[in-house]
Amino acid sequence: MDLRHLRAFVAVVDAGTFTDAARELDLTQASVSRSVAALETALGVRLLQRSTRHVALTAVGTQVLDGARRVLDEVAHLHRIASQSLTELRIGYAWAALGKHTRRVQKAWAAQHPGLPLVFVQSNSLTAGLAEGTADIAVVRKALEDPRFETALLGTERRYGVVATDNPLARKRSLKLADLARYSLAVDDRTGTTTLDLWQPGKAPAVVRNTHSVDEWLTQIAAGQAVGMTSEATASLNPRPGVAYRAVVDAPPIAVWLAWWKDQPPRHLTDLITLACDAYRAV
Repeated sequence: MDLRHLRAFVAVVDAGTFTDAARELDLTQASVSRSVAALETALGVRLLQRSTRHVALTAVGTQVLDGARRVLDEVAHLHRIASQSLTELRIGYAWAALGKHTRRVQKAWAAQHPGLPLVFVQSNSLTAGLAEGTADIAVVRKALEDPRFETALLGTERRYGVVATDNPLARKRSLKLADLARYSLAVDDRTGTTTLDLWQPGKAPAVVRNTHSVDEWLTQIAAGQAVGMTSEATASLNPRPGVAYRAVVDAPPIAVWLAWWKDQPPRHLTDLITLACDAYRAV
């Protein structure tokens, strides 16, 4: 049994298919399939029922999944312990870090803590790298209800509609939810902040296109295959030829939090929260 086998198994369950799991892990589908098969061979039991469209856990697989998550959490915990001796503080984010505030916070942090660089690392996971051990603290824009983590609210950001520059909506200075509802909507249902609940019943976009990264999302929009909606942070840090960002005036703002492990707060946490909150209040 190998850790990569456990990661592949958990990823397939979370993503729902081998294809999506491979995309999340940045591996080939064949590699993920071999890892899950190797785990089943090592344990001597079938963990997943496979079909052409989806996978489902067997009864034993459900029990093994809980154990696999615990093992991976413990490994991530060991990485966190080891990271305390490193010379940088890693901030995970899924889409756009702190938006236009990112550079300001980094410069203010460098002035206060010149020997401890503040490094932003991208991780398109629910915890923006916290659970995976790739970040010491994370910027999240979806409520993090996992009891293992603490959060601090930094502020809010406006929502922006995102359309191809040759779309008629690009000629408007601002948009409304109804403007976007006439088109297919590109969303990242894993880490994105846009859901159909933003529209009133019966008035939401009829077609939703799921994406798995900022780049894939922007590529679909630039090609005119869909429109999107996101935070103003994305508009600030992800300009793209062929894509126009316009404020959506009737959409609720997006809350932005910092998150960290409850049982192991990162160094100088209070300083970081203060700098980030000050940046959002200065808008």
